[in-house]
Amino acid sequence: MNSVLLVAVVVVAVVIIVVKRFLGEPLNARDLAVPPLVLVGIGIYTLTRVGELSGSEIGWILAGSTVGLALGAIRGTTVRLFTRGGVLWQRYSGWTVGVWVVSFAISAGLGYLATRAGVREEARPLTLSIGVSLLGELATLGKRALSTGVPFAPDRR
Repeated sequence: MNSVLLVAVVVVAVVIIVVKRFLGEPLNARDLAVPPLVLVGIGIYTLTRVGELSGSEIGWILAGSTVGLALGAIRGTTVRLFTRGGVLWQRYSGWTVGVWVVSFAISAGLGYLATRAGVREEARPLTLSIGVSLLGELATLGKRALSTGVPFAPDRR
């Protein structure tokens, strides 16, 4: 799959996830964990196809991942959890939008600085950035969800 098509598919998938979460949806463990793990996996696979990474590229990947993880963790604290039908539901809030906007601005700034420092664009896969951010959200939201004592919603199969 070419990179433009992959980015388009990922962007559409992320938009669908975000819209569903703004509307409110049952919180199940699979939907919470699978998207970030898949995106991180695709991002790591993409990095293996880049060729040899320089030390500065590895440094930028680690720095960007650390920032993305932290911003995702902050975003996870803004998600509203509530009970409906005896199971957990989630809904993104206005604060979540604010954190998304700040995250985007910081990521764009880091991308600009990385480019100025000579880091190749293909050494900064979008899938990895989004996946790591969603992992941060998973960490805080998952912890909060478990602390409620309310069960996760069952998988929709």
